[in-house]
Amino acid sequence: MKYLLLLFTLLAFSACGLKNDYVLFNQAQKNQNNQVLQSSNIKFEYKILPHDRISVIVYKHPELSTKNMNNTNTQEETGLLVNSEGYLRLPLIRKIKISGLTQTEAEEKITAAFRTYLKTPNVQLEVLNKRVYVIGEVNRPGEIKLTNERLTLLQALASAGDLTVNANRRSILVFKSGDAKRVRTRVVNLTDINSLMTANLMVEPNDIIYVVPNNMQIFNNKVNEISPIFNLVSNALSPFVTLRVLTN
Repeated sequence: MKYLLLLFTLLAFSACGLKNDYVLFNQAQKNQNNQVLQSSNIKFEYKILPHDRISVIVYKHPELSTKNMNNTNTQEETGLLVNSEGYLRLPLIRKIKISGLTQTEAEEKITAAFRTYLKTPNVQLEVLNKRVYVIGEVNRPGEIKLTNERLTLLQALASAGDLTVNANRRSILVFKSGDAKRVRTRVVNLTDINSLMTANLMVEPNDIIYVVPNNMQIFNNKVNEISPIFNLVSNALSPFVTLRVLTN
């Protein structure tokens, strides 16, 4: 009786735990002409967001560059913070709005603003805090700094120490912040050879990669969660079961 109760409860919990709500993204991404988008053909340039940290270098004018303003002896530059309204404060031009612009557009806008005070300003701008985040069934979960704007999903997973033995290679979730109101979710199947070289595998700054555990791992977690309940029920029913056996 005790074991039958345990079996039925395990089946009920495992049915809930093993239910797969993900739709595998096996098809290669295509453009409007129904052509497969290869990763080498994808053009992407990051748009600056509020609270980003920005490095600005004004050539031949180090006093206007952010590294000189920080007065730091460390090799890593902290940069200047874009405020919540999207403005960056700089010498001479005071504040300038750059949120929503690409790095190239922001460089051109700042260069144009400096022309009021400098004869031939030459500005280089860089976003310092571009990251992707890898969590779930990987050996080293955490944030990965992007040194450039192009990174594949496989490179991100390799930087996180590769997948664990419990990882579900058919369901790699990539959460993308399309705008402030919604988040796009892409599910990549790493076992599909046809999609490994397509645009499905490109990740962008601020993406969150979640490696889903496989079904057996979910089942084991559910069993571990309900084990204390079964022990409690078993201990409570044990005297009654023993009494019934002795009575018979």
